[in-house]
Order: sequence, then C-alpha cells, then structure tokens
Amino acid sequence: MSANSADGSIRADAVEVVLVKAGRTKIRYPAELLSDDGARIVVRASWAGEDVRDFGFVRFEPGDVFTEYYWRDRWYAVKEVRTASGDLKGWYCDITRPATLSGAELVVEDLDLDLWRSADGTDVRRLDEDEFAESGLSDRDPEAAAQAVRALDTLETLATTGNGLERLLA
Repeated sequence: MSANSADGSIRADAVEVVLVKAGRTKIRYPAELLSDDGARIVVRASWAGEDVRDFGFVRFEPGDVFTEYYWRDRWYAVKEVRTASGDLKGWYCDITRPATLSGAELVVEDLDLDLWRSADGTDVRRLDEDEFAESGLSDRDPEAAAQAVRALDTLETLATTGNGLERLLA
C-alpha cells in the first residue's frame, strides 16, 4: 500500500479499500481519504486493475480516477468515474452492506447487484441481477436480500430523476 509518507510514517489521509464478496477478499487497493463525516466516507483512488476492463457500455482503464462514496448506514456505494484528464464517464454503483472503517482499512461487502449511469444520463442499467439470484442470499439472509433490492431500486430512482445522483453526492 502506498500509505507511507516520506519519513516512513503512515499518512492520516491514506486508507486501503477492501472489497469482500461471499466471505472472501475480492480486491484491496490504496485510496486517499477525502472526508469522513461519521455517516459518509469519501475516498479517491485510481483504477485498481492493471488492464482495461471493457463492460461494453463503459471501459475502466489505467489512469481512470474513482471518487468513491460509502455510507455506514446505507446499503450501497457510489463511484464517480473520470478519465485521467477529468472527463466524467459516469457512476458505477455497488449494492453493499454498510461500510466499516477501522483504522486505515475501509471494508465493504459486495452483494452482487450493481447499477450504471452514464455521464449524460441516457444509459441507466441494472447489473448482475442473475448473480444476485444465484448467490443464495435470499435464502441465507432474507433481510439483507430485501435491503439490497431496496437499495438498487433507490439508486435507480436517483439515477433516473434529474440530477438525483449528483444531489446525493453533493
């Protein structure tokens, strides 16, 4: 992790985002802590993949910058995605359990459902509903599954209502 400062101490603004899925760590990456108001945590990180990831509707590539919004009391995370030159690509929203920040580790449990909204708002799509159904969460933890579906519905409403996502992140 690139959290060490020049004198070898840990920087106060550095965190490591840990994305957990099905009980296993899916990915870890360094990020800069921009703010933490007790309910919402905001970090900034570069695209953590080494290569381009082409979803067909958006490409994440080296140099892309993600400003990521996590909540301790909401079942989602919203990631504003920009090119290295600052052009907005859109928002990638993960349905997650509420985030926890312990020391310099921000842990988020991914619940499979996702939502994408393009920068111009013309492309709003629900993603991975098949993975969510196959995950068995509805049987193992029906309340969490219900929270996840409600969170996806909420984000879709925000994404399709004027500047709903922008207002959420302001």
